[in-house]
Formats: sequence, structure tokens, C-alpha cells
Amino acid sequence: MGGVEEHIFNLSQCLLARGHKVIVITHSYADRKGIRYMTNGLKVYYIPIKVFYNQVVLPTMICNIPLLRYILLREQIDIVHGHSAFSTLAHETMNVAQLLGLRSVFTDHSLFGFADLSAVVTNKFLEISLANCNHCICVSHTGKENTVLRAKVHQDKVSVIPNAVDTAYFTPNPCRRPNDDETINIVVVSRLVYRKGVDLLAGILPKLKHLPHVHFIIGGDGPKRALLEEIRERNNMQDRVVMLGALEHAKVRDVLVQGHIFLNTSLTEAYCMAIVEAAACGLQVVSTKVGGIPEVLPTSLIILTEPTVDSVYRGLREAIRREMEKKQITSSRYANGSIDGLAPTPSKTSYNGLCAFERNQIVANLYNWNNVTERTEKVYRTALREAPASLESMMKNCLKSGVWPFVLVISLCHLILRFLDWLVPRKHIDLCCADNPFLSPDCERHRRRSEQAALTTAVRRKREKFS
Repeated sequence: MGGVEEHIFNLSQCLLARGHKVIVITHSYADRKGIRYMTNGLKVYYIPIKVFYNQVVLPTMICNIPLLRYILLREQIDIVHGHSAFSTLAHETMNVAQLLGLRSVFTDHSLFGFADLSAVVTNKFLEISLANCNHCICVSHTGKENTVLRAKVHQDKVSVIPNAVDTAYFTPNPCRRPNDDETINIVVVSRLVYRKGVDLLAGILPKLKHLPHVHFIIGGDGPKRALLEEIRERNNMQDRVVMLGALEHAKVRDVLVQGHIFLNTSLTEAYCMAIVEAAACGLQVVSTKVGGIPEVLPTSLIILTEPTVDSVYRGLREAIRREMEKKQITSSRYANGSIDGLAPTPSKTSYNGLCAFERNQIVANLYNWNNVTERTEKVYRTALREAPASLESMMKNCLKSGVWPFVLVISLCHLILRFLDWLVPRKHIDLCCADNPFLSPDCERHRRRSEQAALTTAVRRKREKFS
């Protein structure tokens, strides 16, 4: 599960806990189709749409209208919240929602350029899609500036709400680190693609081969994995560079706690979730100074470098020096008997860095999902105060983008919806419960009775076994 999916899941759980009804609409994954229920009754629609490239559905704008209309009306939705500029399904659903008189909110998780052809095309499509959006959310101030410029959204309609991390789960565990006084583990967890700066990582590995106590743990997969394996073989570092391959998000924490330093070499990032999770696990973070990364963590938790091999190498050497200094101080405390109550030598305990649990506490104070949810609720209330968009206003907003043919697309979508209102009238659609039945008092009492009955049964079986 990627960063965007993790964001959607955690935000949905917090909204459910605050009494809201939340459903998630996505395309099917292999045999996962239909409706699934997740934690706390989160309802997920895996609609039967075929993907054609990199888990992305073909943007048709009209083929999915009947199914999306039925779901939105049946679930009595008020706001459609789309995520990611690459999600064609999100943009199509937001368009249908606006034509149905609902409100739409969009969260942008990425940064885009302005020069290459792919960026120009993507930015124009995003401008068209967000022309009728009630409000936008960006995960960093840098991301907000980028979205305002490339999608031509008014700055007053864009809010900055960062991601968060579950610091109760991403906790340090120093016992999982090497227990000797010299070994330093550097952890890298990311997709092995060009945008994540894998070429920088490939240039750094040979520079550290003369430090036998430095080891690398690399998690993730992608087209650049072959390059790292080639560098590892060429420099005879097979015993010091471990390639874990693709990781499930539930296993990321088990990898992070094995390290002392977390290395991020991204070439562009709106908000890097990986460095926040690493800091919460107590690792010293070394990262390239690109995009919104400088505003994510305080300087006490991160060493920022330029996106060059030499600069990242210098940052790593500084982080290694700090870790070695901390290891020497820790061992000296045991050597001079301070563990038995004797005062340690002041000159050997002048380390001013933070311990792993102090790092976790700082991240917990900076980022938590309750705060993110409260700020997102304010955006929802702002969107609900706006009047529903009319067909005329939607067409005028599309004309401002300069892509006149898209007005015909909006008109066609409107005609299809009017035809569906005649073919399948709204009064014939069976409505779902407006509240989350899993969080109702009756459901909670039933759950407690079930747990008590299960506990009683288990106790009775144990008594019968040992009697």
C-alpha cells in the first residue's frame, strides 16, 4: 500500500471515528471486486473497471457515469474527495459529482514541472478538472505554490494540510539494531525509480566501500534495481548491501528499526512520508533538499543536502560521525562504571543529539491524524457552504482553461445523466443508511456481547481440558 492509499485509509478511519460516513471508490484489483468492508465498517467499492497501464484506468469521462451516479445517489454522498493528479477515476467521479449538485474536494500529493511535454499535458488536464472543484488541499506549501501555478487555481481555494504518521505504531526498538560498537546500518525504503534518486544512491555506494562497518538495507523494487545490484557486484559489497525487494507497508517499521540512519535521495517530493516514518522510529534522517522536504522535519531530526552525489556523501559522513560518537559515549558509560551509580566522565558524555524516543515524541507533537482530520473537516464545511454548481457555471469555468472542446464533454455528461434520470429514476434507487451502522450503539453492544461470549467459551474449554 502506497503513501496515497495509506493517507486515504487513515483519514477515513479518523472521519469514521468522528461520526461521519465514508466510502472509498476504486477500481478492481485482480479478483478483488465488488464491495468489501474494512476496519470500523469502512466500505470500499472495487468497481469492475479494467486498468491499462501501471494500475491506472483509461480516461473515458462517460463510460463510468451510470455506475458512479448509482453509487453516489445510493450512498447519499455530500462531498466527493479525490486524491492524486494521476487518478483518472478520481477526476471522473468529481466531474459526475459536480453535475449531480454535490461538492468536490481534491488533494494533490505530487509536484510537477512545466517544461517537458508530459508535464504540459498533465497540467492542462489538471487545470480543466479543477476548474469546477470547490476546494483543493496540498500537503506542503511548496506543493501549494506548484498547484496554483500549474492548475491556475486561486490561492484562496487551496489549503495546506500535511500528512501524518501513526507514532504509536512507528516506534523505536533499539534492540533490533546491531549490538556492537561499530556497525552502522543505513536504511533506504522507496520505489527504485529515477524520480527517487536511485542514480544518486548508486553513486554513493562505491564511496563508502572503504568503511567496512557501514551496511545498507534497501527496501523497494522498480526498474532501477538492476543498477544497484550491478554496483553491489562491481564493488564486492554483497555482504554489506542487502536488497529486500518490494515491502508491504505493514513490514516497513520492522525494517526501519534495524537502522541508525535513513537515507532519502528523491529528486522531487511534495511531502516525503518515508522520512517522517523513519524519524518516528528514531533514525537520523539524511535527505536531499528538494520540493517540500525542507518544511517537513526540524533541523534537529534531518540533515539536508543538495541532490548531488558529493553533497549526499558529505551528509552521510556527518550522520555516521554522529552515530559513532553516540556509540562511543554509550560504551564509555559502561566502561567507567556509571551504570553502577558512579558519575561518568563529563568529557566523554558531551553528546548533544537526540535519542530515538525523543525523536518519536517530536514527530508525535508535529504530526497526528486527529489534527489532520480536524483541518480536513473545516475544508469540508467550507465546501458545503458554497452553492451547488450549475451547468452554465461549469461550462464557463471550462472555457477559462482555453480547451473549448471540453465544454462538449461536460454537455454530453449532463445529457447522459438526464437520460439516466429518466431510465433509472432516483426514487427507484434503494438508499443506504446515512450513518455508519458499525459505530451505532446497538452494534457496539452486540460486539461486546460477542466478545464476552467468546471469552466465556474459551475459559470453559480450558477448564474442560485441564479438569
